[in-house]
Amino acid sequence: MLRRVLRPVNARLDEHLPADHRLSQVYRAGAGLTGLLLVAFGILGLIDRIGFFDTGGDRVLALNTNGALSVLSLCIGVLLFVGMVIGGSFASTLNIVLGLLFIASGFVNLALLDTGLNFLAFRIQNVLFSFVVGVMLMWFGMYGRVGSALPHDNPYWRARHPEQAAREQRSRGPGPAPRAMTR
Repeated sequence: MLRRVLRPVNARLDEHLPADHRLSQVYRAGAGLTGLLLVAFGILGLIDRIGFFDTGGDRVLALNTNGALSVLSLCIGVLLFVGMVIGGSFASTLNIVLGLLFIASGFVNLALLDTGLNFLAFRIQNVLFSFVVGVMLMWFGMYGRVGSALPHDNPYWRARHPEQAAREQRSRGPGPAPRAMTR
């Protein structure tokens, strides 16, 4: 009973995805593009030699920044590049987790905007950027992985419905299961 509550759909977020599956390209593209954007923002912020915890109005790519935010952006961008290189379920899970963290960061920094605790020099445009990047990363990470209309040849659907997948495999006859790049 407890197991059913903890894992209601008989699948974990980190289920195995074949290394050569085409969904991996979506996860890699999402991680790579977002990582590139964050690395560019971080490098441009560091080139301007802004103080590490300066909360002034220094702008890079229409966003407020300081040295701490630039270094943080660089680190997260590099982490996304690592996810892009590894690919597969790792890239998908990394995109989802970082997307959630970006959204949480947006809410936390929204609460800190006009306080002395705003040490990352966030302004409202930074908050909106955090929300947009968070949703974008989550979309890239969840693409083809969650949803009510996943096709039956999707590896995540097959992992969540092993009995029905086995019945469908038996009805198709011997041979490998089809693998399609569909939602």
